Amino acid sequence: MNGSVTLASGGVVLRTRASGPEVLVVHRVKHQDWSLPKGKLDPGESPADAALREVEEETGVRAELGPELEPTTYPIASGTKHVRWWAMTPITGDPTQRPPDGEVDEARFVPVTQVADLLTYPADLARVQQALETTLATSDASPTDPGRCAGGGNDR
Repeated sequence: MNGSVTLASGGVVLRTRASGPEVLVVHRVKHQDWSLPKGKLDPGESPADAALREVEEETGVRAELGPELEPTTYPIASGTKHVRWWAMTPITGDPTQRPPDGEVDEARFVPVTQVADLLTYPADLARVQQALETTLATSDASPTDPGRCAGGGNDR
């Protein structure tokens, strides 16, 4: 590793349904994993703008920024990746209508009670838990079995 830092941003997109909160996840072709939508910043792009762009590119969902969440940092082949995260609310778009491509072959909303069984990385689960605590805990909708979203670590 050469010690370079790759800057990225992503979103924890939450929506509320009668059955409880759901989170938007993606299946990445290259890594064969389930994760939250995120990606590298374009030159001159702000981290918040990158998060919104990446969510829309990877899921077909246009979202609105909510509170910034804790960042994650983890090793990659070229050095280290530092990801800034935001809680988000969907505005328009249907992830099931997004055609698969070489980066993401599926995007979908998953009930938070099932996301721990699907997401590959504990750090992603920790971001979901934090987003639930910061956004849904103050609304009429309360997290459904938030312990199922518990997790930590910055592994990738």
